[in-house]
Amino acid sequence: MTGHGAKFRRRKEAAIAALLSHRSVDDAASAINVAPKTLHRWLQLPEFQAEFRKARRNVFSQSVARLQQASSAAVSTLLKVMVDANSPASSRVRAAETVLSQAAKAIELEDIEARVMELERSAQSLKSGGSRS
Repeated sequence: MTGHGAKFRRRKEAAIAALLSHRSVDDAASAINVAPKTLHRWLQLPEFQAEFRKARRNVFSQSVARLQQASSAAVSTLLKVMVDANSPASSRVRAAETVLSQAAKAIELEDIEARVMELERSAQSLKSGGSRS
């Protein structure tokens, strides 16, 4: 919204923070002392939508980073359950299945990544005139 300047930017940032931390638009509006109708209207603005999407991506990215940090502990837990003779057989089998499944997915991803890199090299070579007929 043009003409609102820094004040609107601050309110927009507060609104986005409230939307990210409250269960509903109405709750978020209440938290920042604006009418729910106003916040719904802001949500229709392309500029606001873009900033909100960016903020959501940032929050999600932080969550993914936390999951990645915890992955080492998760693997340790799976391996402990898998080899623990005192764990129920069903738990050991499930842990083993998970380990094998994730290992297979990792190999598939590595293969896909290698193929994509080779395609990118080929495309770059073609772009730079390096192809031979």
